[in-house]
Amino acid sequence: MVPEGDNRPRNVCLDCGFIHYRNPLVVVGAVCDWQGKLLLCRRAIEPRKGYWTIPAGYLELEEATHVGAAREAAEEANADIAIERLLAVYNIPRISQVQVIYAARLNDANVSAGEESLEVALLDWDEIPWSDLAFPSVHWALNHFREGAETGDWQPRTNPPGDDGHY
Repeated sequence: MVPEGDNRPRNVCLDCGFIHYRNPLVVVGAVCDWQGKLLLCRRAIEPRKGYWTIPAGYLELEEATHVGAAREAAEEANADIAIERLLAVYNIPRISQVQVIYAARLNDANVSAGEESLEVALLDWDEIPWSDLAFPSVHWALNHFREGAETGDWQPRTNPPGDDGHY
């Protein structure tokens, strides 16, 4: 039913009138650099178990996005990172996600697999397993990070032109 004052159907309790809003989920993560090498994690969980990704995951309630990105790096790679800047905001409407990705640096090279990772690695650009990356947005983030590092233009990015996130 469309509640009074709204413009779209919502789940409304017919007894008490409570409106249950369903909103997009926020994913937070970081492209983490250590002396030119990038941190990747091989997923130990579905979806895309066994594929490589940047450390990222769902934002928790009452958590700032940059804090969540650092938490995810710690959980997935036992990594201590320093957030440097916002890298990108990606829209993935197919799965109702907004992804907030930061550029970060590792405070040291002491990384190891956390509970959600099979393994972690610090990789040079030419070592990245491009065909085994978990999600298109991982490709986007890595390429956007490299572009920023090469040009010095760290203006936040979004979905590549022509890719509206309906992959």
